Amino acid sequence: MAEDHNENEEMVTEHDDQKEGNGTSGEPITRKRPKRAAACSSFKEKEFDLPENDLVITIKESRVEAEEMDAVRLTKTEPEDGRPCRKLIDFTLHDADGNIQPFEMTGVDGIFITAIIMPFDDGLEKDKGKGVCCKGFGRIEHWAISGYNEGTAVIWVSTAIADYKCVKPASSYRSFFDHFSDKACVCVEVYRKIAKSVGGNPQLGLEELLAGVVRSINSNRKSGGTISKDFVISLGGFIYNQLIGLDNTAGTNNDVLASLPVLVALRDESKCRAELNNFSAINSNGTLKIKDTHCKVVVSEDEDEKLARLLQEEEEWKMMKQRGKNGAPQKNVYIKISETEIANDYPLPAYYKSYSQEMDEYIFDSDIAMFFDDMPVRILDNWALYNSDSRLIPLELIPMKSGAENDVVIFGSGFMREDDGSWCSTAEPAQLSSSSSKSYQEDPGIPIYLSPIKEWVIEFGGSMICIRIRTDVAWYKLRQPTKQYSPWCDPVLKTARLAVSIITLLKEQSRASKLSFTEVTKKVAEFDSGHPAFISSNSTLVETYVVVHGQIILQQFADFPDESIRRSAFVTGLVLKMEERRHTKLVVKKKSQAMRGENMNPSAKMSPILRRKLMRATTTRLISKIWGDYYAAHFPEDTKEGDGNEQKEIVDDQDENEDDDTEEEVNVEVEQAVRTPPSTRSRKSSSNTCKEVKWEGQIAGNTRSGEVLYKFVTVQNLSVAVGGAVTLQDNSGETIICFIEYMYEKHDGTKMVHGRVLQNGSQTVLGNAANEREVFLTRDCLEFELGDIKESVTVNIQLFPWGHMYRKENSETKRIETAKAEDRKRKGLPVEYFCKSLYWPEKGGFFSLPHDKLGTGTGACNSCEERKLVGDEFKILSETSFVFKNTTYNVHDFLYVRPDFFSQCEGHDTYKAGRNVGLKPYVVCHVLSVHAPAGSKKANSESTKVNVRRFYRPDDISSTKAYSSDIREIFQLVVDHVFYCEHLYDPATGALKQLPPNVKLTSLLRKAPSASKNKGKQICDDDHADSNKQKNKPTENCLTTLDIFAGCGGASLTKWAIEYEEPAGEAFSENHPEAAVFVENCNVILKAIMDKCGDAGDCISTSEAAERAAKLSDEKIKNLPVPGEVEFINGGPPCQGFSGMNRFNQSSWSKVQCEMILAFLSFAEYFRPRFFLLENVRNFISFNKGQTFRLTLASLVEMGYQVRFGILEAGAYGVAQSRKRAFIWAAAPGETLPEWPEPMHVFASPELKITLPDGNYYAAVGSTAAGAPFRSITVRDTVGDLPLVENGASKPTIQYGSEPVSWFQRKIRGNTALLSDHIAKEMNELNLIRCKHIPKRPGCDWHDLPDEKVKLSTGQMVDLIPWCLPNTAKRHNQWKGLYGRLDWEGNFPTSVTDPQPMGKVGMCFHPEQDRIITVRECARSQGFPDSYRFAGNIQCKHRQIGNAVPPPLAYALGRKLKEAIDAKAKR
Repeated sequence: MAEDHNENEEMVTEHDDQKEGNGTSGEPITRKRPKRAAACSSFKEKEFDLPENDLVITIKESRVEAEEMDAVRLTKTEPEDGRPCRKLIDFTLHDADGNIQPFEMTGVDGIFITAIIMPFDDGLEKDKGKGVCCKGFGRIEHWAISGYNEGTAVIWVSTAIADYKCVKPASSYRSFFDHFSDKACVCVEVYRKIAKSVGGNPQLGLEELLAGVVRSINSNRKSGGTISKDFVISLGGFIYNQLIGLDNTAGTNNDVLASLPVLVALRDESKCRAELNNFSAINSNGTLKIKDTHCKVVVSEDEDEKLARLLQEEEEWKMMKQRGKNGAPQKNVYIKISETEIANDYPLPAYYKSYSQEMDEYIFDSDIAMFFDDMPVRILDNWALYNSDSRLIPLELIPMKSGAENDVVIFGSGFMREDDGSWCSTAEPAQLSSSSSKSYQEDPGIPIYLSPIKEWVIEFGGSMICIRIRTDVAWYKLRQPTKQYSPWCDPVLKTARLAVSIITLLKEQSRASKLSFTEVTKKVAEFDSGHPAFISSNSTLVETYVVVHGQIILQQFADFPDESIRRSAFVTGLVLKMEERRHTKLVVKKKSQAMRGENMNPSAKMSPILRRKLMRATTTRLISKIWGDYYAAHFPEDTKEGDGNEQKEIVDDQDENEDDDTEEEVNVEVEQAVRTPPSTRSRKSSSNTCKEVKWEGQIAGNTRSGEVLYKFVTVQNLSVAVGGAVTLQDNSGETIICFIEYMYEKHDGTKMVHGRVLQNGSQTVLGNAANEREVFLTRDCLEFELGDIKESVTVNIQLFPWGHMYRKENSETKRIETAKAEDRKRKGLPVEYFCKSLYWPEKGGFFSLPHDKLGTGTGACNSCEERKLVGDEFKILSETSFVFKNTTYNVHDFLYVRPDFFSQCEGHDTYKAGRNVGLKPYVVCHVLSVHAPAGSKKANSESTKVNVRRFYRPDDISSTKAYSSDIREIFQLVVDHVFYCEHLYDPATGALKQLPPNVKLTSLLRKAPSASKNKGKQICDDDHADSNKQKNKPTENCLTTLDIFAGCGGASLTKWAIEYEEPAGEAFSENHPEAAVFVENCNVILKAIMDKCGDAGDCISTSEAAERAAKLSDEKIKNLPVPGEVEFINGGPPCQGFSGMNRFNQSSWSKVQCEMILAFLSFAEYFRPRFFLLENVRNFISFNKGQTFRLTLASLVEMGYQVRFGILEAGAYGVAQSRKRAFIWAAAPGETLPEWPEPMHVFASPELKITLPDGNYYAAVGSTAAGAPFRSITVRDTVGDLPLVENGASKPTIQYGSEPVSWFQRKIRGNTALLSDHIAKEMNELNLIRCKHIPKRPGCDWHDLPDEKVKLSTGQMVDLIPWCLPNTAKRHNQWKGLYGRLDWEGNFPTSVTDPQPMGKVGMCFHPEQDRIITVRECARSQGFPDSYRFAGNIQCKHRQIGNAVPPPLAYALGRKLKEAIDAKAKR
C-alpha cells in the first residue's frame, strides 16, 4: 500500500488479521544499514554501542545469531506457506548508530531492531530459551496495527524477511512503545465505536465518540494513569489515516470510513488544534527567518521535524500519565462511620423511586481529564442517594476527605441546574419538595443520575448549612431532597447544626481547650428541646450520638479557621472515642486526577422505576442445571449459594421495552476464531497415502449415474458403515466430523463417500453454552475418498419420546448417559457424541432431524435434493408463461415490481420521524405478454422481457389522496388478492377518471411462495394483517394458550395469563374476559402448579414463593393450568433484569438466579407445549455478551425443541413507529416451526442482522426500504381524526367529533362509539411555553427555540432553551428530537412508557397541538384498537402501552403459527 505522506501519520492498519503497514512507494530506495549488517566479513569486528539494559538477554537464556534469516529459521516450529511470522520480546528500535528511535520513525529509512525473536506459538513469551537473540537486524520496512475486530490492539513490524508481533519492549524502550501502544489502543477503540461490523454506531457525534472512547479505555486500564479527551483529539489525524485503510477490507458492511462525519470531524479538530499550537509558537509576523531569508511556514514535515514532534508528543504523554496516577498514601487516616451504629437514627430500608426519565451525568461532562479543583459546580435539586441495589443510603457513609479509600459505592439522582452563584441552605424546611410535584417557580432542571460519589463537604455560616458532593464529573450543591429521601437527609443536617452549636459553645469560652469532650456533651444535653441542635437531655445518649456521627463534626471542625477550635480537647476526645468504638480507619490518598469508567449507577438502564420484591426465580431442575453448570464453569467464584430467602427488591424498568433507533447489527459474542464452513475448506488428499480400502458385504444398489453402492467398508483395519460418522482433516489441520449418507465406487475404481458435516455445538450460535458432547447435523455436504478418513467416531442419533409425560423418563435416561460420559472422560476414552437436531444458520434455527431420510445408503441425499429445489432457474414454459426462482408466472397475473424500476425513490429525511418520507411501495403491474428470444435455449432472465400494464396508487397522486384512500386501493379495491379497477389515472396530466363500463380486465390469483422476499418482481401476496379480525376468528385449530408477563395483552388470545402488576392485570381482564388472569409473581404460580401436580421435588424455589403459593385460594389453584392443557406459551420476560446483567462482574450467578427468563423457560420445560414464543427488546440478543441469548437457545434445544431466532421491525407490519424486537420461536418435534411473517409495509429500516460465529449473519426478513406491498403508515393515518385536547387533558371519555378519514383510522375505530383515554400528561409552565415556541412543521425541535428569556407567572425570568442542550449538543448528535414535534407524514419514534420532551425519545409533541401525545395516540401508534382499554393512572397506562407487543405484529406472527398448524394437519 502506498506510503502516506500526510502531515501527521504514515501508516494504515490491519483488519481481520490482514496486516497492512505504512508500506513503501515502490521506487528504488537507498538504504543506510549498520556496518555489521552490511557485510558478513566485518560482522564480528564492530559491535553496537547499546546500553546493556536495552538487551535484557544473556547467552545462557537465548541463543545469539548474527543473521535475521538464521534466527527466523531457528524459531520455525511448523511448516509455513506464506511469510514467516514471529514474536519480539525485549526489543529496541534504533538507527544505524544505535540511537533509540520512537516507534513511528520506522517509516523513515534506516531503522533497525535488536530483540529476542520468539516462535509464533502461543504461551512461549516467558520461555526465552526458545528464542534467538539478534542484534541490529532489519531494516524495518513498515509497521501495522491489527486487532480491530477483537478489540485488542496488536502492533507489528515487518522486515524484508518476516513479520514480527511486538510483544514486550526492552525496559529502556518501554516509554517509547507504551506511547505508541496507547495510540494504537485509541485507534482500535474508535473503530469499535463507529464500525457497524463490530457493533459500533457510525452516527455518533464527536463528543459522544470522545466520551465513549475515553470511558471504555479508562475503565479497562489496570494502572498507569488515564487517557484524556485532549489526547484522543491530538491523535485525530493519526486515527483517520489508520482507519481509512480499512475501507478496502473485504467482508464488512461498514460505511466508508474516509467520509464518515464523526471521523472527519475528529481529524479536522486535531488539525485545527495543531495549527493553533504551531501558530502560537511562531513569531507574530507569521514567518521564520533562516539565514536572513524569509520563507513561509509549510506543512510538510522532514525527518528531523517528525522526530522532534514525536519526542514532544511522548513528553506530553508522560506528563498526562503522571497526572493521572494516584498519589502515594499519606500518614493521616480517615475514621469511617459504622453503618450499624447510625442505623437507629435513620428510617427503615426503602428504595429509590424516580418519576422522571433520567440522563447519564457523563453526558454533561465538559472535560474528561480535569482535576478536582477545576471541576464545574452545579445545583442538584430533588435529590436522593442510593446504592447499587437502589436502597436509600445515608450521606455520611461516604468519606468526607478526598482520596479516602471507600468500601461503599453510593450513587445519586436529582434535577441538575446551572449554578447561579447563590448560597442557599440544603433542605430548608419550608422548601422541601416532592419528586412528583410540579414546580412553577423556576426551571426544575435536567433529571440525571450520578456516577459514584467520591466525597462530600459541609459549608456553614451563621444559620446557613450547605452540603456539596463530588463525583468524577462535577461538584453539586444539594438543595431540597425528594420527599422520600428527606428522612435520610435530616440526621445529617441535625448533626451539622450540632457541630455549629458546639463550635459556638467553644468560642464563648475564654480558652477553647478548657472544655473536655465529656464536658461538652454535658452542656449539649442542657439544650432546650426547641434548640435546633437538641439531641437528648441524657448526656450518655448525647455522647453516643456525637461519637457515631463523629465524621460530620470532625470535618466541620477541621475546616474552621480558628486553630484553637481545631485543636481543642473536644476534638481530641472525640477522635479517641471513635477509635475506641473500633470505627474503621481508612487510608487517605493525595488528590488525583478524576478517573472515568462506565457509569454503574443502577438508574443507567432503569428509569423511571417502580419497586417490587426481588424473588429468586422458581425453576425446574433441568433449567437450574443448565444455567447453573454454565456459570459454575465460566464464573466459578460467583456460584456460591446465598440465602434463598434474602429480602431484596427489583427495579421495574419503566422503559423496559424502549429501544433506540441506531441501525446496527446485533452481535452474539463467541470466544472462538472465525471458521470457514467445512464444505468450502480445502482438505488433504489421500493420493499420496497407501491406505488399504476393502468393500464389505453385498452391493447395495446403484446411484442414478450407475455407480455401485455399498454399505460397509474397511479402511486400514477401520470398519466404516453407512449411517456412521468419521473424521477428516482439512489443510489447516482442523478436524471435520462427517455423517455418512452413502458410499459408492466411481467408474474409474475410486472409492468415495458422500457425507454431511456434523458441527460441534460450540461452532454454532450456541457458542460456549452448548453441550460439549452434542453435535449438530448441517446441510453442508462433502464428497471425499475413503482414504481421506482419519478415524471413526461414535455419534448417537437421538430420538426421545416427546411430551410432558416423558419428562422424568427422559431426564433419567440423560442422567445415566451423562454419568457414563463423565466416566469415559475420567478413563481417558474417546468422546461419544450425540446428535438430535439440524443446525441451519441460513434459516436462523435448529430443526428436527429427518430421521427417515438419514443414512439410507441409496445414493440420495436429502440435503442435496433440497438445494436443487431452490435456485435461480429460469425456464420458458410457453408463449404465455415462464418459471423464475421456482415461481410460475402467466399472462394476466398481477405482479409486484420494485418502485426503483420506474423511477428513483426519493431519499428519506435525516430526522428519525421522517425516515419513511419519500419511500414508495411496490408497483402493481398486470402481465400482458411475455417476449422471449427465438428458441427456448437462448432464453434467460436477462433476455426475456415482460410487457405489463402499470397501476397507480393514491400516494402516486398526493399525500392528501393517500390519506383519504384505502391503503389497499390502486384506484381499485383489493379482495383476497384480486384487483379490479374503478378509475383510470393519467400520470401525464394527473387526471383521475372513471373507467368506461365496457373496459374489462381479467385477474388470475397466484400466491408467491413464502421463501421469496422483496425480489424485483414477484407475484402478489398481500394478505394484509388485520388485527381486528382476531376476535372474530372461528375457534378451529386454536391453541390453548398461557401468556406469561402478559401486561395489558395485545399479543394473543389466551386462556390463562400471569401478570405481576395489578393495573396491567386489570386491563388484561377487561379486554380478555374469557381468560383466567393471575395477578401474582410467576415464580409463585409455577410453584403452585408443580405442587398441585405432585412435582414439588422437581421444583427449586424460595421459601417465600412456597409460602405464597400455599396461601393461594382453592379457587385460584383449581383454575391453574396443568401439563397437557397448555399448547402454546408466550411472553416477554421483563428486561430490567437483563439490564441488570450489565453488572454481572459482581456476583454473576446470584444475579442471574433472579432473572425471570429462568422462570419463563421453566414453564416451557414443565408444560412442554407444542409451541413457545419469547419476545424481547432487540438487545436481548447481545445482553451480557450474548450469554443470556445463547443459554436460552441451549435450554430449548436441550428440551428437544426446534428453535428459530430473529429480529423484526414492527413498523414494517402496519404500525406508524419504529420498534425492533427480538423473537425466539420453539416448536415441538413433529410440529412445523413457524416461518417469519413477510413484512408488508415500506419502512426505512435496514436488514436486522444477527452476527453468527462463522462470520456470517442471519436476518429474519429483508429490509422494506426499497419496497413492500403497502406504503408506510403515517402519523396522520394514525391520529389525524382525533379531536383537539389541551395540555394535561384528563377526561376519560369524549366524543370523536368527526368521522374517520384514513384506512387505518377506520380499521382502528371499528364499531367504537366513544373515544377513551385521549388524556395527556401535564407539562409544567416552562415546558408548555417551550412547546408553544416549537414551530409546527416537520423536524422541528429544541434547535428551533428562540434564544431568549421568558417570564413565568411568578415573575421569574428563565432561558427558553434548556441551558444544558447547547453546551453538550456536539457530543450527542445535536440532541436531535428533544422537544420535537411529530411529522404528519412521518412516523412515531419507538413507543416509550413515559413520553416527555427531555426523555430518551424526546419527539413527543403533537404535530399541531401544544401538548404531549395522549395515551390513545400512543395506543394507536402501537396498533391497539380504540376499543382496547387500559387501567390505572396515566403513568400506568403509558407503561402498559409502551411494554406491549404491537397487535398487528402479534397478529402477523399468529398467522404464521396458524399456517404451521394447518401444514401439519395437511401432512
